[in-house]
Amino acid sequence: MLKSAYYINKVEAGCDEAGRGCLAGSVFAAAVILPPDYENEMLNDSKQLSERKRYLLRSMIEKDALAWAVGVVTAEEIDEINILNASILAMHRALDALSIRPEAIIVDGNRFKPYHDVPHTTIVKGDGKYLSIAAASILAKTYRDDYMKAIAEEFPQYNWMSNKGYPTKKHRAAIKAYGVSPHHRKSFTLLPPEELSIDFKD
Repeated sequence: MLKSAYYINKVEAGCDEAGRGCLAGSVFAAAVILPPDYENEMLNDSKQLSERKRYLLRSMIEKDALAWAVGVVTAEEIDEINILNASILAMHRALDALSIRPEAIIVDGNRFKPYHDVPHTTIVKGDGKYLSIAAASILAKTYRDDYMKAIAEEFPQYNWMSNKGYPTKKHRAAIKAYGVSPHHRKSFTLLPPEELSIDFKD
């Protein structure tokens, strides 16, 4: 059973990101403030859930949450500031967009930068421990999946409908065959060094 809160008697936002390990596309993050003593036995780390359950839970989260928001950092920004900074920036953007200012923040993982003067705690595998982080993981994942499906229609050769931008063998084979799209993260190792004779397409 996931826990409802880390901080006692504070308005607490849970944060998580999706798409950090992808070769293409923006990184997405979400921030969620749930009601005190919120319960939902279905909620879990998004990676442990089927696609159908993730979208079902997204509707529940958006209905039940006191506040929620999604932040996005583009592939171009990722190339400029690196993926760690981009992931944290996406979380900050999600926090900026909340309709309620949190009094505390809990974050999945072990890296974060202070958000104004709001106290924060990083929690390794927090998306499997705290409801608000699990909720944030589901929103970040589903909104990113929607985005990857949309840009896949423009670039069907990369099979983003299926791989969502992650470095599968088919995705890397498509990069080798077709070159790099405007959505690829050019600072990433898109192909093994011995196969790096690829063209960057504007």
